[in-house]
Amino acid sequence: MSDLGAKRLEGRVAFISGGLRGIGLACAERFLAEGAEVVLSDLDTEDSETATTTLARLGQAASYICANVANEADWARAAQSVEARHGAAHILINNAGTDLTGPVETLTLESWRRIMAVNVDGVFLGTKHFVPLLAASGAKVQGGSSIINVSSIMGIVGMSEVSAYNASKGAVRLFTKSIALEFATKKMPIRANSLHPGFVLTPLLNAGFQRWVDAGAADKVQDLIDGMAATTPIGRLADPSELASAAFFLASSDSSYMTGAELIIDGGWTAQ
Repeated sequence: MSDLGAKRLEGRVAFISGGLRGIGLACAERFLAEGAEVVLSDLDTEDSETATTTLARLGQAASYICANVANEADWARAAQSVEARHGAAHILINNAGTDLTGPVETLTLESWRRIMAVNVDGVFLGTKHFVPLLAASGAKVQGGSSIINVSSIMGIVGMSEVSAYNASKGAVRLFTKSIALEFATKKMPIRANSLHPGFVLTPLLNAGFQRWVDAGAADKVQDLIDGMAATTPIGRLADPSELASAAFFLASSDSSYMTGAELIIDGGWTAQ
């Protein structure tokens, strides 16, 4: 039986891309509370106000690396840094992402390639460069190491004028299943699962809604939030902490028999 008073991730090291905001930051906060050491990455420079104030608040168990997830050299440097500082990595959350909306005939090839570089290439590169460290570390913990790839409900169902985002998140879903089978077949102590948020109150969502407001789709962002909440059976959008709880489950030994699966946290949206 689990010790509910224990810090469940004590002694484990987590790397979280897109860690300064939204779901990534919420995961960092939850994992730190559970005793993990956490390395965050994002595009902000190490001396930026956001990075420095976030680290000061999170405490000494948190550190930060400026990295572009679409750049392979940045991933290689991040993995080397984690190994040098911590000697291990037990959890990788490929969370960094971006969005793109609009009629397919209006999308530029440049914008298509950008969303694929961030949302798909970033997941591939993070996995590629952290696998050796995850495999070595996973042999020493119950259930092995855990890769959590943040997809979306848009990786499961389609939506009008979200074709590029749909395609990128669908790729993340199937990539995760493939690597899960690869690791299991090779008896590598790494599990891989995808997390599929519904509509979450994050800076990325607010920025996307603001673009819709600017395009005349609504008078203000709150109108769009209220409308999205009305189409969600549970009647509201998610708080990032609710996604962090799901990520904690996937990271912990409680999900030791779970790999190649998709965990949907969407307030019932895809059940309709």
